[in-house]
Amino acid sequence: MMLAGAVIASLAGLAIALPHGKVKRQVSQLRPQYDFIIAGGGTAGLTVADRLTEAFPDKTVLVVEYGEIEYAAGLWDPPSTVWGGQGFLASYFSFQSLPTPHVNNRTAIVLAGKVVGGSSAVNAQFFDRPSRYDLDAWAAAATGSDGKNKNGWNWDGVFPFFKKSVTFTPPPAEVAQQYGYTWDESAYGNTTPIHASFPPYQWADYYLGRNAFTQAGVRTRQECAGGDKDGLCWVPTSQHPVTARRSYAGLGHYADVNLTRPNYDLLVNHQVTRVLYPNGNTRSGPPRVEIRSLSNNTFFNVRAKAEVILSAGTFHTPAILQRSGIGHAPVLRAAGIPVVLDLPGVGSNLQDHSGSGISWNYTKPGNFTPMPSDMLSSPAFLADAVAGFNSVPAYGPYTLANPNSAIFVPLPNITANYTSIVDKLRTMAAADGNGTVAAASYLPDDYRSDPRMVAGYQKQLRIIADLLANPRAPSQETTFQTGTALRAINLHPVSRGTVRLNLTDLLAQPVLVYGTGSNPVDFDVYLAQSRFLRGMVKTEALQAYGAVEVTPGEGVQSDEELLEYVKSGLVHSFMHPCCTAAMMPREEGGVVGGDLKVHGAKGLRVVDMSVLPVLPSSHLSALAYAVGEKAADIIIREWR
Repeated sequence: MMLAGAVIASLAGLAIALPHGKVKRQVSQLRPQYDFIIAGGGTAGLTVADRLTEAFPDKTVLVVEYGEIEYAAGLWDPPSTVWGGQGFLASYFSFQSLPTPHVNNRTAIVLAGKVVGGSSAVNAQFFDRPSRYDLDAWAAAATGSDGKNKNGWNWDGVFPFFKKSVTFTPPPAEVAQQYGYTWDESAYGNTTPIHASFPPYQWADYYLGRNAFTQAGVRTRQECAGGDKDGLCWVPTSQHPVTARRSYAGLGHYADVNLTRPNYDLLVNHQVTRVLYPNGNTRSGPPRVEIRSLSNNTFFNVRAKAEVILSAGTFHTPAILQRSGIGHAPVLRAAGIPVVLDLPGVGSNLQDHSGSGISWNYTKPGNFTPMPSDMLSSPAFLADAVAGFNSVPAYGPYTLANPNSAIFVPLPNITANYTSIVDKLRTMAAADGNGTVAAASYLPDDYRSDPRMVAGYQKQLRIIADLLANPRAPSQETTFQTGTALRAINLHPVSRGTVRLNLTDLLAQPVLVYGTGSNPVDFDVYLAQSRFLRGMVKTEALQAYGAVEVTPGEGVQSDEELLEYVKSGLVHSFMHPCCTAAMMPREEGGVVGGDLKVHGAKGLRVVDMSVLPVLPSSHLSALAYAVGEKAADIIIREWR
């Protein structure tokens, strides 16, 4: 059974090259029209394309992708010799935000996949899911004044699609026993060629972090993919269990299926620039799709008979909408674009995980082996590592990606002062006797005066306050695999940013404003998380080897000193941007409804991470697959 899986995976690896003859690269290769057109061949977009072409063999689907078909290496494949350094990744966009004044004018660097498969082809392969409380918070944000959560965007409504979206393979018994892996197969469905598994290898000091976490009072959970993840978790990697190669949408939802789907077309090296409604009438959809060839800079239109689905990601989906005249009216006018549909939430509400960290040295030798340094110091060890990577089944250090151990800690378990943080948010969200809302002053300048956006932000603050007060809802993530450093990731920031068109070149990459720290409550959380993290160095697990804090260092103790340390070393983005076309009511700044249709725009949906209203307590890859699966289910049920 396992060897059969290895053969399948090997063929799938080759398949990424085989469909090149079927891939479209110019307008002359396209059909006159399509039933469905999907802008973006990424994680969610390819999931939808796979399911639609399967469900409707008589309907045609066109996926338009900016990038190419490429081999997508894992996070750490040969010839890399320094652990944590990325190998030959597939192509990606590299975004840099404008300077952020609240954190010493530093900028955020964000990468996103520019390849068939999107960010699932270039991410760190950390395959966790949100807490059930995150999905229930999503439902609360999406609920309108009628009190209805349409289409079930809560934990119970999304969990079946998490199960459908991945095949989990438990590790061999001897590997599980060696490293202490635990799991619960009932959290998975095992029905799709998107794979997750635990690597058959860990560095020699991997257990130190886990021991430090438990000694700091963090509970241990058997499984964190079933909705409850407040504690110490084993997190699987998005890789095939036999070959240990990256498993991603370009394989599982394109190369593995498209050769048998004559109704499935993929156009690469093209950019969807905008959608066009006749005479600007958004009730006359579906719109035509304007596409630009990246090879010769020519433009052409393609017609969709059923609908258009934007799946271009958190940055590019709002850019397409804004170029189409769909967005915040003042922003569109500033860009010289006629207003077709005034939706101020387009490109607003930008959120991302951020956080600071600590480091330490050991003063007593641990003599751990094997360690990442052995890749450089021992030619024999390196040669065996390469041989292991090319074996079936694969073994050795090259089967690793991102850490598999992580803690997800609720704020009440981090600081006794959590109630003061929660109270600040609730006070901000309330209007005073004159109707003034304090929270509005922390919003970006170009939408703080819009009452719809203020109302939506008030709602989000109330929801996040409830999450932070919940002793079961994680607010901090910290991972560990090896080494002498830890980071605290703020899972529910309350600062907001924007994605706007580049006014000097509307077709260029959009301009990002990361509002990191614009709401001061985030700094209260950063400080609490940093102090909690510093306690790890004092645990018996690390003190057994004479751990001594290096950064921020014992000389940094006051809130003022620690705050300056946080500002100077903060990571603005852990590559999880979201929420720029939020699923919220239109009167609260929302862009899409529970059916993922753009408010007021017939025949136009959004299916990617831009539809999240608030950032969840997870990396976004597994969630993107689940959203793609649920979106496809909604679309299929509607068109049947």
